[in-house]
Amino acid sequence: MHRSLGCAVALALAPALLLPAVAHASDRTLPMRFELRLQGPADVCGATCKTLISASGAITADSARDFLLFAQGHDISGATVMLDSDGGSVLGAIALGREIRRRALTTTVGRAVDINRNTNDTPRAVLSPNADCESMCAFVLLGGVHRFVPPEARVMVHQIWLGDRRDDPTAANYSAEDLVLVQRDIGRLAQYTAEMGGSVDLLDLALRIPPWEPMHAMTRDELRSTRLATGEPGTPAAAAVAASPPAMRPAPPLTNGLRASPISEQRWALTDRAGIASLARRHPLTVEGEDIGNFDLVVACGGGGENFDVSYIERRHAGDHAPRPAKLDSVTLRVGGKEALLKVVSSERRNQPDELVSYAAGTVPAALIGGFASAGNHSLAVETKSDGLVTVIRLGNTGAQQNLPHLVAGCGKAIGDHAELAPRKTGNLAAAQ
Repeated sequence: MHRSLGCAVALALAPALLLPAVAHASDRTLPMRFELRLQGPADVCGATCKTLISASGAITADSARDFLLFAQGHDISGATVMLDSDGGSVLGAIALGREIRRRALTTTVGRAVDINRNTNDTPRAVLSPNADCESMCAFVLLGGVHRFVPPEARVMVHQIWLGDRRDDPTAANYSAEDLVLVQRDIGRLAQYTAEMGGSVDLLDLALRIPPWEPMHAMTRDELRSTRLATGEPGTPAAAAVAASPPAMRPAPPLTNGLRASPISEQRWALTDRAGIASLARRHPLTVEGEDIGNFDLVVACGGGGENFDVSYIERRHAGDHAPRPAKLDSVTLRVGGKEALLKVVSSERRNQPDELVSYAAGTVPAALIGGFASAGNHSLAVETKSDGLVTVIRLGNTGAQQNLPHLVAGCGKAIGDHAELAPRKTGNLAAAQ
């Protein structure tokens, strides 16, 4: 657990804070609703028709209370709770899971598909496995006395983050009080997991996935070994103790004589690269939380004012579970529905330290960069592919909105008349404004 605890720098602290998940439908962003259904059709299941409880939507601090009010008006003994949720509040999920366990209910991942709406009887429905149980929903699932996950359904876990800092987690600051509360809530989740009969490996797996990566979809083996699913036989696997991630290495000289600037991981900033102003950001490179290097993304003026020249500079080392590839094959940038492919110019191994150093570049439409740097919280996904290994890193836009106009203003100047950097520059890094 040591490695995972180290990764969980900011576990969600307040009951109403949500995990960094993306809703699949508008109703999934609303507070969780509970609805009673009878399994159907009646002529198929007859006397064995189950009582179903549809639980769909975001888990809030009030979800346990709402479930109590729902239960007071219905006979739910022996019912199966069908979960379809993007997650939500840590404390709300724990309280709801305990209420489900107190009533000895069964849990599963699924949605209710109504087959009749006769107002004189309880509506009947069939259970559709086309559903997702994400983030803290997995811990609500753990509350069931019996727990079933259909093969078509997905249980997805992710590190839990402070709700007001999940859009750009590496740019945020965290106080000593934050860390104290983090330890408290990690302890509460660990105690709850053990109380529900789950394996601590579930918590370890969730805390291993940083918020800038996609959520981890649990495999059938992981569902069994963490005891999140009880409906399938399986032998719990021994938990592997993950090592602490290696310290960030300094950037070595790159191919073609290019050298990485001391770019900040905290925000997008204007940097001076050989007298040319560029908008740049550094970010860790990880695969399911395992550190395998870092990369710089650099945006510079392009020709004609309709494009930007974008460079991707990566330093990658081998991880415990991710071998270093022979070369980098592709780099793709995505913002919303737009994407741009960068050409891998060079990808070479360096011995001191033992790393693969890669450089990719391309022309990216100004609309893509402008949309990312516009007002509000937006993210840019950087996807790489190499030897069958795919990494996907989500970068926030902290600092981009403030500094992109400075870059654009300089792009219209004549060649040799370089854009000026923001004042109070320290070394090659513009001070945060």
